[in-house]
Amino acid sequence: MLKDRYDNPISTSSTRARDLYVTAVDKLLEGAVHMTEAFEAVVAEDPGFALGHAGLARATHATGNVAGARSIIATAQGLAGGVTHREAGHINTIALLANGKTAEGFRAVVGHIADHPRDAMIAQTSTGIFGLIGFSGLPGREAEMLAFTSALQHHYGDDWSFLSQYAFALCETGQEDKASSVIERSLAINPRNSHAAHVRSHIHYEAGETETGIAYLDDWLAGYDRAGIMHGHLSWHVALWALQLGDTEQMWRRVDADVGPGAALGLPINILSDTASILYRAELAGETVPKEKWREVSAYASRFFPDPGLGFIDYHAALAHAMAGDGDALAKIVSNPKGPAADLVRDVAEAFGAIAGQDWPRAERLLVCCMADDARLG
Repeated sequence: MLKDRYDNPISTSSTRARDLYVTAVDKLLEGAVHMTEAFEAVVAEDPGFALGHAGLARATHATGNVAGARSIIATAQGLAGGVTHREAGHINTIALLANGKTAEGFRAVVGHIADHPRDAMIAQTSTGIFGLIGFSGLPGREAEMLAFTSALQHHYGDDWSFLSQYAFALCETGQEDKASSVIERSLAINPRNSHAAHVRSHIHYEAGETETGIAYLDDWLAGYDRAGIMHGHLSWHVALWALQLGDTEQMWRRVDADVGPGAALGLPINILSDTASILYRAELAGETVPKEKWREVSAYASRFFPDPGLGFIDYHAALAHAMAGDGDALAKIVSNPKGPAADLVRDVAEAFGAIAGQDWPRAERLLVCCMADDARLG
């Protein structure tokens, strides 16, 4: 039976489909451009390859097309008769996540990885900021991400994708020196892994290496397609460092060209959160932010995220609405927060409204109550 790069048997008799699948999985793991097209090539080569359709569903979901992912994973499920136990669990887990059943999906991930620890695409769902642990809304996400990745170390060895995920968990728990060593091992194997470049940026940030960080990302981004899912966020890191250096000209140039609505080509979640956060940091630094920029990101939030649902999105949307003066959109989040971090979202959203109205004592009271638990927001 043919196997993937992680030695997992896969149910296709086509060597060409297997080779295309290995390439497609790597593209997904490194956040490369055209990852959906890579999986489309797999299923074109072998239309009956259930795992190829599951990979296409995962890539489609990762690029923000939820409806498309649900349709594609249904196709994978229809083709799953006779696949291996691992493939069946893999397809079921992706189906749960594509259909918004994240709590059940995480339980499925944990059980699946216990039996099949080298199913890298499933393991990746629970690593990183945007993973199931990072967005769980529960306390202790940093320690849990480190525990999750640490338990997998001996299964992956020097796999470039796993090393980048492990390095991020180390960085998030304050182990920057060890994280730096691990991420250098990852980048030495695959220097074009955008997630590894992101981790390298976080380590530079935590170490206060501002100029070094800008130089690193300027060089790395030169070879990265603007359509890559991490391009806008990595550009945000450069903009943030430029602001720290007082180089507001470079900051605005990055925001206008690569971060904000109408410019960035990445995921709506990144475009909203990166733009709202850099505008607010600029305000805190004493920079005059044109009101129109706040209105633009507020309108973007209303368009792509009209209803509360995920804390990380909702509190960035609340910030944008508050600073833009859209009281109705802000009130919608305050009155109807959703998810396990809903209590924090309400307080933070109200605090942003107070800040916009310059009611500093009320803003302080609300924010101080949230500070000890802020990691739950994502």
